[in-house]
Amino acid sequence: MGKNNNNSGIIYSTNPDFIKEEEDEPAIETLAPSQQKLKVITDAKHRAGKTVTLIQGFVGTEADLESLTKTLKNFCGSGGSFKDGEIIIQGNHTDKIKKKLTEIKYQLK
Repeated sequence: MGKNNNNSGIIYSTNPDFIKEEEDEPAIETLAPSQQKLKVITDAKHRAGKTVTLIQGFVGTEADLESLTKTLKNFCGSGGSFKDGEIIIQGNHTDKIKKKLTEIKYQLK
């Protein structure tokens, strides 16, 4: 007997040989830097007047997004984070970030 907690409609099975069928989710693959078109902007809305630099348009895995975020934070000497495919770097570092992204072969909008 096994419980099945996915949304397929099967809640409980009395069949001892029941095997939960996994639905194939499309795996997100990280595009090569030369294929990515990133947008670098500054923003201060809803941030208590603090300016941040946003990098939008990254397509890839969360691990690769975290790695790029760490690289940019170290380069700028600033804090930051990533959320929903968007990198947030504290402060106005637009020129520095554009320079670093073109250096590592990312395309900019």
